Amino acid sequence: MHTKSSGVFIASTGQHIGKTTSTLGLFSSMLKRFGKVGYMKPVGQEFVEIDSTTRVDKDALLFRDLFSLTGPIEHMSPVIFPKGFTKNYIDGKVSLDALKRRIQDSFTKIVEQTPVVLAEGTGHMGVGAIADLDNATTANLMNLPIVIVASGGLGSSFDTIALNKYVCDRLGVRIAGVILNRVLDDKREMIVDYMGRALERWDIPLIGTIPFSQILADLRMDDYAQLFKVPLITGLSHRYRYFEHVRLVATSNEVYEQTMKRRQLTITPASREDIIRSTLQKYEEYKKAEHNIDMEPGILLTGRFQPKDRLVRQLEQADIPMLYVPENTFEVMKRITQHTAKIHIEDEQKVQQAIQLVESNINLNKLLDRLDI
Repeated sequence: MHTKSSGVFIASTGQHIGKTTSTLGLFSSMLKRFGKVGYMKPVGQEFVEIDSTTRVDKDALLFRDLFSLTGPIEHMSPVIFPKGFTKNYIDGKVSLDALKRRIQDSFTKIVEQTPVVLAEGTGHMGVGAIADLDNATTANLMNLPIVIVASGGLGSSFDTIALNKYVCDRLGVRIAGVILNRVLDDKREMIVDYMGRALERWDIPLIGTIPFSQILADLRMDDYAQLFKVPLITGLSHRYRYFEHVRLVATSNEVYEQTMKRRQLTITPASREDIIRSTLQKYEEYKKAEHNIDMEPGILLTGRFQPKDRLVRQLEQADIPMLYVPENTFEVMKRITQHTAKIHIEDEQKVQQAIQLVESNINLNKLLDRLDI
């Protein structure tokens, strides 16, 4: 018989798997069930400064603001690994016992106020191991079972689940279930059947299969700005615009004009003034058309040469979002294809889509039975 749990710890098999998306949906679902749920990101890496003395993980801030959570936010994000932290730890400048006490004390305070706590880990099970605070160790500190979020495949997904399970087994941390994210519709039935049977050998249930969502996968204009750490130069009011088409333009201007599409992000060197002018012209043509159609374009300029001031002013007047990345086009495209969009509270459409998608594709009762809550 499992001992009763005060909640559950959410971890993933790697980066950009969908842990925060799954946590959003699980938290919302539990909130509807229990009326009050505590949130915690015990160990964080990407932080924001609340004031001169308080730094908290950005996900803790997202959950606090989105769900109007009360209580000190420092309890939701007790430990941060800032730049240089691991070197300081190895040099003996950081006390592991102090970090563990901070996590346990924060967890205890949250448990006193809520019937159930959802704790979100950082990456895969081994993240934080260099400072002796990997996800399995952290979950064990709070005596929480773990839900593992994995990508929605079969063989390779199971292999990564197995690797993460071995880390849990080392400490005797129980895995309460598995969630598969970004499951393709045409493979869903097969994956549910075979992954479910494969996990039975470990007595671990498959508690959710989240379908692939193009809205969640698409990058916003602001995502590109954050990826390349450059400002949005024009069209600031459209920083959350999505694009149905992302197109690297290396063709002639004539071909570009004939194949330009609505809701397209055009990526081209800043020296290609002809492409910029054609985008502006097509935008104006559609605006003057009978139905006053907005092309909703976006432009990402690359290369050594900055865009001409005259063209920047024209883009600003047209309110077309544009940013400039001083790198070669090949490197820019490479980084874009390897990047995964993150969820931000300002993007209400993406947040609500994530919550609805997860809520409707998880078996909360099956999870709660495993937690004995």
